[in-house]
Amino acid sequence: MIDDIASPRLILRHLDADFLESCLCGDIDAASARLGSRPAEGWMEETALMAMRLADMAEDSAYAPWSVRALLRRDDLAMVGHINFHTLPGHPYLNGYGDVELGYAVYPEFRRQGYAREALLAMAGWAAEQGGVARLVLSIEPGNLPSQRLAAQLGFAKVGQVRDDDGCEDVLTADWPLPGAPV
Repeated sequence: MIDDIASPRLILRHLDADFLESCLCGDIDAASARLGSRPAEGWMEETALMAMRLADMAEDSAYAPWSVRALLRRDDLAMVGHINFHTLPGHPYLNGYGDVELGYAVYPEFRRQGYAREALLAMAGWAAEQGGVARLVLSIEPGNLPSQRLAAQLGFAKVGQVRDDDGCEDVLTADWPLPGAPV
């Protein structure tokens, strides 16, 4: 079992292969038992992400701790979103921009409450401590102004732009420790 990452209001719980398979099969009861909470409706729609992370963990078991985690609110264990590293540190696809790339989502009813900031700081701190990560990467669609603002507040600066299956994204990097990180 992979340890949770804790922040003041959140528990970042690893979503293991059994959980992902349960979700992909639509077995909410089994998924809830694995998670310790009912998966969010928004999560259940993320089948492409589930399948991709399941395949990534099957391909390289060392990736598992870096894979997707649920953002669980501590006070009621509500799943408010998810966060993950796209790969293990040092993957060639990063083109030298940084050590590891983060991706995250906060479900609409939980936005504008600081959960993304808290989760990003917790995951980045874990990566620095566990994996020696010094430079972090985010890829954000230029029109996603809330995420662009959060990235700027956390010290991320645009270093490039890429086009992938999702369209055009700005590539932003920042060095650890990020502003607001616990010391």
